[in-house]
Amino acid sequence: MHTFFHPDSVVVIGASNSPFNLGATICSALKEISPWGRDVYAVNRKAETVHGCPGYASVTDIPQEVDLAVIITPAAVVPQFVEQCAEKGIRRVIIESSGFSEGGEQGRAMQRRIDETARAHGMRIMGPNCLGVLNTRNQFCCFYGIQADDFNTFAQESGAVSYIIQSGGIVVIVLESFATDVVKANKIVSIGNKSDIDEADMLEYFDRDESTEVIGMYLENIKDGRKFIETARRVGKPILVFKVGRTGEGARAAMSHTAGMANNDDIFDNACTQAGVIRVNSISELHAMPKIFTHMPPLKGRRIAVFTNSGAFGGITADLLVQAGLEMARLSPATQEKLSRTGRIFNAANPIDLGPALSMQTFLEIFDILLSSDEVDGLLPVPSLWHPMVIDAIVELVKKCHEYGKPAAIYTPNAVHKTVSYRQKYQVPLFESPEEAVRALEVSYRQYRYGEMKDALWNLSGAGHREEHLMAQGVL
Repeated sequence: MHTFFHPDSVVVIGASNSPFNLGATICSALKEISPWGRDVYAVNRKAETVHGCPGYASVTDIPQEVDLAVIITPAAVVPQFVEQCAEKGIRRVIIESSGFSEGGEQGRAMQRRIDETARAHGMRIMGPNCLGVLNTRNQFCCFYGIQADDFNTFAQESGAVSYIIQSGGIVVIVLESFATDVVKANKIVSIGNKSDIDEADMLEYFDRDESTEVIGMYLENIKDGRKFIETARRVGKPILVFKVGRTGEGARAAMSHTAGMANNDDIFDNACTQAGVIRVNSISELHAMPKIFTHMPPLKGRRIAVFTNSGAFGGITADLLVQAGLEMARLSPATQEKLSRTGRIFNAANPIDLGPALSMQTFLEIFDILLSSDEVDGLLPVPSLWHPMVIDAIVELVKKCHEYGKPAAIYTPNAVHKTVSYRQKYQVPLFESPEEAVRALEVSYRQYRYGEMKDALWNLSGAGHREEHLMAQGVL
């Protein structure tokens, strides 16, 4: 898999100077936009140079060795180009063209020809019907259609979240959303129809990738359920997956898109639980949840302390926490007495009503009292940003969470655009709604429990009795 993200040379098959040619946009991205700076070749009927990439009429005409081929041509000619790649000795191929298994019997016949060539020559194929890969660490990107502004938004900053995405359209949404968040992409792979490389292969790769901390997935089907479960169980990093096909209509739409049979949704839910995979409920969760892992310690218990200067949000968040399977922390009289002595607090019981008139020192004392308490596992702060001092206090809270090893899912009850602007300016992990903040705590706790489950699975002897033992212990 390493070569797909770290090639030393690439040929773009189908790139030409024809108007609106998609392959040409890949050549432009690699030679004119990205500082990646390695050799790029183009293959087209006229053997013409494309955006500075030397052109050849055939893959075998290229005199230099080539690590990776990106094919973006009409489907009918893809099999012959795969055969040329095999003859040239190229063992890693990305097929971005569509019209194969999702395109009827003729497409399936072409797919079989490609598969036979790949097997005979030890080739690995990504796609077809995919967008390719992005590696922000070295700024290699073979997405078609990317422009300079897009690249500057997507790839100039490298983060810790890597994604396995079956649809190119979802790639764009995730990357554009990161532009206003504290998390950034590390690597993204669009796997399309998964004729060869599938979600389990990429899970295994990202688990070994030291620069990846969180793995996100968008799937329309699972190629091999057993392989997926067994691989996911070995992964120690958080795995967030959004899968379509919950309804019959969604399953049919997914099948027509990437040619896979949509899996039974109840079975998939159970598989996620068995494998320690967190199933998210929306595309927005897929890009909003990772920051609870990258910017906060894990939630190791259910007991949450809420503090707010809006009494309404105390009740709102209490309901949400209970509905999420978490608990409102019960603060002892001693803890409430400590809180009362910090300043003019309206209510020292949980949820804690701070009132409007607090100093920075008061905030810091409250943070220390709650985070140091054995009665509290995590925080749900809901402060209104009515004064610049409040955002300064939030910055300090993030530091204290790491000091005490307990997380805070922070929501500021303001219009979303204001929350986003503060998040960008101060680089603090603010969530955009109380529901989103509570969900972040829920997935953090679930991941902690999954981590315990996975550790126990591999520490137990007697593989045949692992699940039964863990169910008895309440881990599964």
